[in-house]
Amino acid sequence: MTGLSRRRLLGAGLAATGTALVAGGSAGPPLSPAPHRGPQPVPGAAASTQPSPPAPSPSLPPMPPLDRPVFTLEEYRKLRPGPPFPANAVALTIDDGPHPRWTPKVLRLLDRYHVPALFCLIGNQVLGHENVAKDLVAAGHHVANHTWSHPAKLAQFDPGRVQQEIDRAQDKIYSTTGKLPTIFRSPGGAVSPAVLAAAAQARMLPINWTNDPRDWTQPGTRSITDHLLAARPGQILLCHDGGGDRAQTCAALETVIPALQARGYQFVILD
Repeated sequence: MTGLSRRRLLGAGLAATGTALVAGGSAGPPLSPAPHRGPQPVPGAAASTQPSPPAPSPSLPPMPPLDRPVFTLEEYRKLRPGPPFPANAVALTIDDGPHPRWTPKVLRLLDRYHVPALFCLIGNQVLGHENVAKDLVAAGHHVANHTWSHPAKLAQFDPGRVQQEIDRAQDKIYSTTGKLPTIFRSPGGAVSPAVLAAAAQARMLPINWTNDPRDWTQPGTRSITDHLLAARPGQILLCHDGGGDRAQTCAALETVIPALQARGYQFVILD
């Protein structure tokens, strides 16, 4: 499949298109907080203490702060209206890249099975790996803001520092890819009122996940595979393409993606 036909496929059948938002958290009792992850630096990634030059950002619709992130596709669709997700839908999200070795491997795998994904990018990993970030967008995937430096204690930062982490990543991702993220994922899923307010200030919807195989800990291919194969329709799946050796993740996805497709599951993309 060519890059052009790939993008048409995703745009035509899988993209979530709604932009209007509603205030407040989703209905139902709060879900358990996501497990907290420490920062996962990419070996050899370029470092910089200087902010990226701000990119002229297009206007996004305003968004009031939420009291919790989104955990499921049902919650996502309530807050970002659009065409209903299929009853058998799951969403694959991939954190901590772009990485010069692992991201291309993941992209080839996704292309083989015609699966779209949301890549949650770290700003200072886009720095120095701009071509990789451009490649994943050219392949039709979507991007989210995963902060500038992936601080494990973001939820403990003061509001100004939180906003800086988010804004610097937003500027770098947009200036590199031409795509302005409308989704935010906090490192480790940890949030605070300041984090949720900063995401709203940047007009992004904060999301976590439903299914976490903890692949970033390198628990073994079998463990990652078993956790992901336990996925149920409506879940948001979490994997990683950065922060270390992701051979186990790639090996697990080689099994998981065709197995879930064989069950009739449909991978959808979040915008």
